[in-house]
Amino acid sequence: MDKIPVDAKRDITLIGHHGSGKTQLVDAMLFNAKLIDRTGILALDNEEVEKEKKASFSMGVTSLTRNGKRVYVIDTPGMSDFMAETSNGIFASENIVAVINATAGIEIQTERFGSIAKDQGKCIIAFFNMLDKERSSYEDTLSDLGETFERTPVLVQLPIGTESEFKGLVDLIKMKAYVYEGNTGSFSETEIPSELSARAEEARTKMIEDIVQNDEELMMKYLEGEELSVEELLSALKKAYLAKEVIPVFLGSALKNIGVSQLLDLLLEIGCMQSEASPKEALLLSGDSLQVKPTEEEPLVAYIFKSVVDPFVGKLTFIKILSGTLKTGDAFVVVDQESTEKVGHVIIPEGIKETEVDEATIGDIVKLSKLKKSAAGNTVTHKDRQMKLVLPVLPEPMISKSIQPKSKGDIDKISGGLARLAESDPTFKWENDPETNETVISGLGSVHLDIMIERLKKLFSVDVEVGKPKIAYRETVRKTVETEYKHKKQTGGHGQYGHVQIRIEPNERGAGFEFIDKIVGGVVPKNYIPAVEKGVVEAMKRGILASYPVVDAKVTLFYGSYHDVDSSDMSFQIAARQAFKNGMADASPVILEPLMDVEVFVPDEATGDIMGEITSRRGRPMGMEPQGKGTSKVVAQVPLAEMLDFANKLSSITSGRGYFTMKFNSYQETPPDVQQKVIVERQRELEEQK
Repeated sequence: MDKIPVDAKRDITLIGHHGSGKTQLVDAMLFNAKLIDRTGILALDNEEVEKEKKASFSMGVTSLTRNGKRVYVIDTPGMSDFMAETSNGIFASENIVAVINATAGIEIQTERFGSIAKDQGKCIIAFFNMLDKERSSYEDTLSDLGETFERTPVLVQLPIGTESEFKGLVDLIKMKAYVYEGNTGSFSETEIPSELSARAEEARTKMIEDIVQNDEELMMKYLEGEELSVEELLSALKKAYLAKEVIPVFLGSALKNIGVSQLLDLLLEIGCMQSEASPKEALLLSGDSLQVKPTEEEPLVAYIFKSVVDPFVGKLTFIKILSGTLKTGDAFVVVDQESTEKVGHVIIPEGIKETEVDEATIGDIVKLSKLKKSAAGNTVTHKDRQMKLVLPVLPEPMISKSIQPKSKGDIDKISGGLARLAESDPTFKWENDPETNETVISGLGSVHLDIMIERLKKLFSVDVEVGKPKIAYRETVRKTVETEYKHKKQTGGHGQYGHVQIRIEPNERGAGFEFIDKIVGGVVPKNYIPAVEKGVVEAMKRGILASYPVVDAKVTLFYGSYHDVDSSDMSFQIAARQAFKNGMADASPVILEPLMDVEVFVPDEATGDIMGEITSRRGRPMGMEPQGKGTSKVVAQVPLAEMLDFANKLSSITSGRGYFTMKFNSYQETPPDVQQKVIVERQRELEEQK
């Protein structure tokens, strides 16, 4: 593959609600580029679990060549459970295409993912898909599009035909019509049908006004009645698009391969080039901030946005080069892992195959194999200028399940598999509790965990037994107490001696743990104070009510004593650990539960039932907002423990038309009756584990 100039590269990340047709759109792009021989095969759904369930659960990455330019395409999952994949895909690209199901309008995940793109300062295009379906429409959604993304939607096309008769498009910039033949992607360029002529003129006038309002020179020319050329319109549209002032709106059908060529062609005309991309924020290891500029002259900086476990090849790592170059044989540093790596082969994904190149530069997305240490979300740099990119904040895992291998011989295999899976998804966590010998996995939702378990089985040949979902409860204190503990043990030779007096007090909710050293006069030598903090931290891993981690506590070490011979780090750790446990018992401990911000989208006639359902689940309805089209959004705060089976109940109440999203708000105290149930259930769990 010949080296392609930096400004001859474009990248797009497809976002949209589950079922909006993103992967079908990629199929059509690859088919038109003659990289696959038919559409409808969902070429980027490579995992066995994706093929079985006919849904995308991870990013698909590919590229194609069109008109001498290389286009990188990232296809993201449409479910909130896999938000890390989508957020990483958005970060790695400069052009975001929001794929909208024309029969459903702007669905909730499109809105959420669009908000991420907007917060990251990305350029956004809208593609109304499925215009060949019954009840498809786009006109009523245009205003919603503007409100959702806070940018002016600019319609650049009109459809020829509706629903099953949809067969082509009118290009409002060039004022030409494109009529498609079958599902082949082939089309003929013709004059605009007479019955659409007046409507096209009206739509074009609106489009021009939306474009030139951001270009004073063109605005004056237009107001003076001068005809604007195609080149001037494209230039003005690109200027407004790069300024994040407009969202160009395209129409089509991925299934019928209508409009896909026009989408790519205009993307090549107005899409953000790498040289036009905003610099990325980063922090040097010294803590100083830095802007990574997209130039080949800068040292290498790249972002690992996808990590894949391949059962045959091993780990595959996808990186987006943000500055500098990468060549075969080069060495670089994965900064987050403090790991120096050497490049064996530089691979560019192309269609469903791949091409090896000698060198990659900014804007390229390449695949590397067999890196020793790396994970999605890591920064790659030259060894002489190490930094970490400033990344979007991802949600914390909220739902947990326990898993155990059915075969004791698979214990080591399950740990290795979970470690690899965690490298591929920053929102997937796992840990092994050495006291209970229980492996706990945590993620963003039930579907998230189910898919990770499926991957564990299929990729690592580990069969597991799955426990019920667990809530990430916490414990804290509500009263200030002072406590002490003296650890003294003599067993012959050197003994053990550590004595601490500490004050335990509540910290602000969400503030976490704070350790304060108030020792004066050296009653506890400075070299033992870190051991005291370490002992407290160790004690806080398991609270006294139900063995949940302790949070939001402030611990002050204000007195103690030591022995010249018998004192040691371990002695002070033991003393601090026991002092904290004793003191917590008197500090009015309480169990905290995660409180969620919940948005429920339901038909208007079901709002009363949903409000009642939320209240019955210890929730607090916060309001209701009409969404149009007979739909309302109910906003509430509900404990996570009450939401585990909410999806089934919502489906029952709304006959499958309702859906909801939730995100973590804060931890709140559990009522006494709920706390007692939590304690009893936790004790039962711990007994069973023993």
